[in-house]
Amino acid sequence: MFPNNNSSLQIAVLSLTALSLAAVGVNGHMEMIKPCPRYNANGIDCPALPPGETKDYNENAPISSAGKMLQPFCKYPTPWPTPAATWTAGQQISVQFNTWGSPHSGGHCEWSMSYDGGSTFVVIHRVLERCFYDANDGLQTVFNFTLPADLPGSDSAVFAWTWVNAMGNREFYMDCADVAIQGSSPEFTGPQMTVLNYPDYPTIP
Repeated sequence: MFPNNNSSLQIAVLSLTALSLAAVGVNGHMEMIKPCPRYNANGIDCPALPPGETKDYNENAPISSAGKMLQPFCKYPTPWPTPAATWTAGQQISVQFNTWGSPHSGGHCEWSMSYDGGSTFVVIHRVLERCFYDANDGLQTVFNFTLPADLPGSDSAVFAWTWVNAMGNREFYMDCADVAIQGSSPEFTGPQMTVLNYPDYPTIP
């Protein structure tokens, strides 16, 4: 369970406009495809599956809806046997999403890193309110940003994308990719990952 102290970030998310309650089909959602999330059938450059696991063809589904848990954080507890990507602290990375999903009028996206197997996450990049929209209101499916230069090194870090959609059911999305980080910093601190619309966390009305 992540600590529930996201009050400063909730203010930004709760200010989103056009919070409709219209139902949206599962095949209309966004999903991260690179780096490849755990077991994603649509992912790019995915590692081999862990023994006994199968590909997930419904990776774009939310992990919660209206405060009801549909899947645990990161969806699957067993990581890839090998990293889906190897990055160096301070480098620019490119995160790719599907091009056939609906951005649900945007919303709040965060990209976070965990060094304890996914028990806690620290935010390294965020887009408020207009996630998946570029400056011309077109669909944005590639996000380029620079990793913090003080990320510690690890062969088993967890890179997470989370999304609170602006339109549709009150949902929470999360994909996790196992990555290797080349770095020398002893520690990294930053904002805690925002969790909303999930059991024991605030729900946007």
